[in-house]
Formats: sequence, C-alpha cells, structure tokens
Amino acid sequence: PEVCLRLEVGPSAAVHSPLAVQNGFLHMLVHSYTAEFFMSFLTNLGPFLEDEIIPEVIPMEIEVVDAKVTLKDDSPRVYPTSPGPVPITLAVDHVIVKCRDDGVFYVTGDGSPKQEKPVSVLQEQKAPAECVLAAPAAGTRGLQLKEVPELQRELQTMKLALAEANMDKARLLQEIRKYNPLFQL
Repeated sequence: PEVCLRLEVGPSAAVHSPLAVQNGFLHMLVHSYTAEFFMSFLTNLGPFLEDEIIPEVIPMEIEVVDAKVTLKDDSPRVYPTSPGPVPITLAVDHVIVKCRDDGVFYVTGDGSPKQEKPVSVLQEQKAPAECVLAAPAAGTRGLQLKEVPELQRELQTMKLALAEANMDKARLLQEIRKYNPLFQL
C-alpha cells in the first residue's frame, strides 16, 4: 500500500511518549507515492488549515519513502505566446517528520536520533572535523566527514541549475521556432 496509518491510544502507546497515553500516537507511512497537484490546490488549502481552536498536541511520526509530487501552475498566462511554466517535481527519498510532546516538528533524513533538528531551530552546528579514508588502495588521502555532505549538496544544486538551464534553453528555442521554424543552433 502507498499509505499506512496506525493510531495507538492507551497504556500501550506509552512506549512512544508519556503524552501518547492520553492523546494517542499517530504513525503514518507514505511509500512509493506519486501525485500531481495544481498550484491552486495548494493555495486553497489555507482556509482548511486555519482554526480558531488551538489543537491538542498529538505525538506523531510521518515517514515518507520514495515519493514524488509534481506541482503544475494553472494560473492564467501573463504573455499569450509564452510556452507556460514548467511543472516542478519534488522527489523525496526518505524523510521522517516527528512531532514530540512539546509540539515541535523534527525533520530527519533517516531514523537516527542524533541528526534530529527542530524545524524552528535549523542552524548549522560546528563539529570537530573527522578524517575518513576515501580510497585506501589509492593512498592515504582522506576527505573530511563534514565536506562530503557539503559537496553532495553542492553537486545536487549544480545538477538542478543545469536542468533548469537546459529547460530554459529548450523553452527559448521553442519560442524562436514559432517565428522561424528553420532556425538551428
């Protein structure tokens, strides 16, 4: 199944947190989920999320594994000759969102509690750099543990920028070919 829900209430929920005994504990797993939404769908969710009553905190854990959501802009076009906006695809490999007894949501990349950081306090922490051998057979050159995630993040940013530039190029070529179908690069 793509979505699994489990709600525990009572003494058996004490394993998760003290508040779960009274308010319950919700565990949700979203796996291999693919969906397409219009941007107007997201902008119209606001009235449903607003409430005048402060809700009770329910400890929960939402795990999203291998999910992909595509957002399409359905707003009216500003320029009639424009090919229109390109859909945005959000791909999630493995993310866990936890709400604890204090009502703060924590986002982690995996299940290890060491890496939990509250959403409201996302700050980079200075940690001592540790050395790991990148390729023992190639020599004693090592990479700093702190550098690897930064390099992966930078690589991902560059991949996204390249994909965006290629989409812009294709969009511009399409626009030029409307006026001159024989145009070649």
